Amino acid sequence: MKLARAIHFDESDTRVFHNPARTGEWCISGGFEFSNWSDADLTGKARQAFANGWMGCETFGRVSFVAVTQIELAERDALADLLAQHFVDIYGAPSLEAARNVALEELSQMTDLCDEHDPNTLLTVARDLTEAGVRESYRVIEAQAAGLEQFAIHGSLDDPH
Repeated sequence: MKLARAIHFDESDTRVFHNPARTGEWCISGGFEFSNWSDADLTGKARQAFANGWMGCETFGRVSFVAVTQIELAERDALADLLAQHFVDIYGAPSLEAARNVALEELSQMTDLCDEHDPNTLLTVARDLTEAGVRESYRVIEAQAAGLEQFAIHGSLDDPH
């Protein structure tokens, strides 16, 4: 099973998001956060989070890029517990049990998206606000294949030849 982790290439996410996700934390789309937003809500850093931010499952911050990687079932289950608690605390879910089912569905949608890609594939998300609600689209940036010989040092550093 695969999921995605937050990845940063520079410090830009710390400037464009109110709460940037931590490098390496597991991420989901997090589009549910915008389900009842209107154009009036789309200003400044909130607009940036809406337009292209993945949601971290630990800090609940946002990140522009995620990288596909393997996740173990136990890790996924722990994330479901974190998300469920977040749904109760922030969104008023009626119980942890009900919230956990929704959390598992969110994680399932993300694993479905990630499972079709090779490890280290980068993903971005783009959102639009339509009359029908939030529409998400994804961009895939394939991992660059590089031969080991490009990085390996051949021979000994002590050998003068």
